[in-house]
Amino acid sequence: MQKDICEKYGLPVLPPEDMVAIALATLGKLPIYGTRISLPEGGTVSWFIHCGEHSSADDFYQAVHTEHLREMLPQVMNYLCLPAGARFIIDNEGYEDVWMEADSE
Repeated sequence: MQKDICEKYGLPVLPPEDMVAIALATLGKLPIYGTRISLPEGGTVSWFIHCGEHSSADDFYQAVHTEHLREMLPQVMNYLCLPAGARFIIDNEGYEDVWMEADSE
């Protein structure tokens, strides 16, 4: 399914790293937002995921092993192979929006 999402939007497949950054305090809220950045040199996380309202607090995101998302937030699993620069918004009613940031590499 992950490759199907990339194909649907005409985007290359880029498997995720072992860790993602997720705003644990927002779990259960909607919609669900995902942003993939270019992996910084020496970095281990390129995905940032939150639900509902975003916060600029330093501790908003926590590092979580990608495999834990299967239990915590299974809705996002199909989107994790989107390339750097990709963003998505989804909800539980079938809404889906996927796009590339204009300044992505």
